Amino acid sequence: MIDLLVAGAGPAGCATAIRAAMAGLSVVVVEPRSGPIDKACGEGIAHSAVEYLTRLGVELSGRPFHGIRYVDASHQVDARFTAGPGLGVRRTTLQAGLLKRLSDLNVPIIQARVGPITQNTRSVTAADITARYLAAADGLHSPIRRQLGLSQPPRLASRSSAPHGGAGGVRRGLRQHFAVSPWTDLVEVYWSRLGEAYVTPVADDLVGVAVLTSERGTFDSHLQAFPALKRRLQGAPAANAVMGAGPLRQRVHARTAGRVLLVGDAAGYVDALTGEGIAVALRTSAELVDCIRADRPQDYEAAWRRVSWECRLLTASLLWARNRPLLAPRIVPAAAALPGVYRTIVNRLS
Repeated sequence: MIDLLVAGAGPAGCATAIRAAMAGLSVVVVEPRSGPIDKACGEGIAHSAVEYLTRLGVELSGRPFHGIRYVDASHQVDARFTAGPGLGVRRTTLQAGLLKRLSDLNVPIIQARVGPITQNTRSVTAADITARYLAAADGLHSPIRRQLGLSQPPRLASRSSAPHGGAGGVRRGLRQHFAVSPWTDLVEVYWSRLGEAYVTPVADDLVGVAVLTSERGTFDSHLQAFPALKRRLQGAPAANAVMGAGPLRQRVHARTAGRVLLVGDAAGYVDALTGEGIAVALRTSAELVDCIRADRPQDYEAAWRRVSWECRLLTASLLWARNRPLLAPRIVPAAAALPGVYRTIVNRLS
């Protein structure tokens, strides 16, 4: 019997498996898709996450960025990092680096679906593999989370509180890459009534653009809401097809069910507004492995809350303001009026 079965070979699952293997645990990863796996995301990795991945032995390549810029129709405010740069990196490039590290550590990856899960007081069995524990890292719409009854129903905002009356506040993301040289060493966040557009430099000749909104429409139609960004991209060819993700908000009863522990997006998700998904997944994956090593899965819920609370609070607070028609247009002006506060918040998250 192995120590840990990891369901999902995305960043959270791979990082969990790598950390566990480095700690001397026997690990197997189960993933139904062939890698490297792509996903609609902002692709900006915070400095703390870059450092952690480096400590795990993951080799990264991408384009450094040195802060966050908020932009609306009449304001622009920059917050530069003080601890060190983040890294813009294609999701597939990150995935390839994680998979290579798993291979170097001789961690098997089995291409299969998890299927039904059975467990007792000593072990858990899934995909015909028995382990002491199962780490569920199977994504935003985690089938394992649903199978174990850990998902909560969505709490929809009223149309009156959703910006621009959009779809009851249910937010989704669309992402596309453009073959153009980055025009800044910052990640830019463009704000409009429709939502936000994140521009991340991921290579010397490529930027990723992710639009977050509760409005329905195509990527091209959403881009009309950001005229300054649209001008920047004028004439730049799209490098790939549009990918989508959502609904983003995922509410979860608990992060553990017996010997199954949820990690990454499967453990619950607020929003992509602060771009901290990877960093939180890495921090909580480390806590998961520590709890397994101590044979104390009951400690994981508190540990997960402890290391993720600040990001969850800041994201929820910003999203709350974003969903108020009177407050939403004042977010960027407030950051411009209080640049020191804005820099402090950005650096707390980096």
